[in-house]
Amino acid sequence: MADLKKDGILTYAYLLLYIVLSSAQIFFNKWVLSSKEINFPYPLGLTLLHMIFSSVVCFVLTKILKVMKVEEGMTPEVYVTSVVPIGAMFAMTLWLGNTAYLYISVAFAQMLKAIMPVAVFVLGVAAGLEVMSCRMLLIMSVISFGVLVASYGEININWIGVVYQMGGVIGEALRLIFMEIFVKRKGLKLNPISVIALCLFLPWIFLEKSKMDDHGPWNFPPVLLILNCLCTFALNLSVFLVMTHTSALTIRVAGVVKDWLVVLLSAILFADTKLTIINLFGYGIAIAGVAAYNNFKLKKEASRDT
Repeated sequence: MADLKKDGILTYAYLLLYIVLSSAQIFFNKWVLSSKEINFPYPLGLTLLHMIFSSVVCFVLTKILKVMKVEEGMTPEVYVTSVVPIGAMFAMTLWLGNTAYLYISVAFAQMLKAIMPVAVFVLGVAAGLEVMSCRMLLIMSVISFGVLVASYGEININWIGVVYQMGGVIGEALRLIFMEIFVKRKGLKLNPISVIALCLFLPWIFLEKSKMDDHGPWNFPPVLLILNCLCTFALNLSVFLVMTHTSALTIRVAGVVKDWLVVLLSAILFADTKLTIINLFGYGIAIAGVAAYNNFKLKKEASRDT
């Protein structure tokens, strides 16, 4: 009984850690990218630094200290057909999502992310992983309507930012679809951080390197850079801890709590965030649809297990 209670407390601690770190990382990235004090408007460069830092830490932990195990027996064919597509989509999600912060508020970006289940479901139907039904069509319609209402209520809407954010949503949806096809069905365990770094490095060379060279030195204190990278690595570690102690559905529910927290706190922390009643009303509708989607997936998984 005591062990069960201890496990429960530990699980809630991991969930709380994930919510805090995820929220902190969003605010940290927004501040670094848009702050006049640091003046570092290079989302590709910032994300690339995160992935390089995480790759180095993972190498130290797995190869030198050997405190973490890595998947053995990875063939070149599996690497190319499974790791590379997932890593590329993850890189696309991080790149476009961070770029969106240059144009739209954190709160509005989170509201647009609520459309994620719609993108996953539509792509899942196209890939033959999901089946269209009247119930799912209704749920997807509710989510889409809520996001549209939230967008209508946005005071300072910037369509460039919207395009970047929706591109990030599509990238994340494709990553989840690829995870379902390449990982879960093949029983693989992947860590595509090094691939993500490579996928980010190539567009950084063509899109941001020359701009960064022309700009010259910027006021980015090394301590802040290390803290920003550490926050990213800690967030990835917290996701791993939550996934190993709960389920994918639990982390999605925790994500909904985190999104609401980010939306409300961003109105206090950032001057470019102006929430309206229409904003919150539309987002509430979208979140209700997301909750219905999560409930439907939970029942589907439960019936499959029985």
